[in-house]
Amino acid sequence: MSAFFQQNLSIQTKGRGTLELTREIQAWVKKSQYAIGLCHLFVKHTSASLIICENADPQVRQDLDHYFASLVPDGDSLFLHNDEGPDDMPAHIRTILTQTSLTIPIQEGRLALGTWQGIYLYEHRYAPHQREIIITIQG
Repeated sequence: MSAFFQQNLSIQTKGRGTLELTREIQAWVKKSQYAIGLCHLFVKHTSASLIICENADPQVRQDLDHYFASLVPDGDSLFLHNDEGPDDMPAHIRTILTQTSLTIPIQEGRLALGTWQGIYLYEHRYAPHQREIIITIQG
């Protein structure tokens, strides 16, 4: 018989960029006391996403930012939607190209991440925002 544990997590971002959440999510997994299961994360926004990325070298995430800047430039005249400024539509596209949810296995009471994997909230807007993540743990 499986059981569920759910928690809402509120995160204040500093604007565009990544914020590592691995330790915080792992703490919730530990609190659930499930040795085997799944940890599902869902961000409730259309201009922020969740990613699993290398956590050893911050240049990886800087390169990711540079790649998105060239792929989806802010203020591109192609975009009609700019209600909240030149980063509005690019933020939506960046979210669509990444993920709004992640599911990670739990083994031996821990997230089954690889050696260099970390969980990040990826803020796609320049201004700081309050972001909400739902953590659901099934064991």
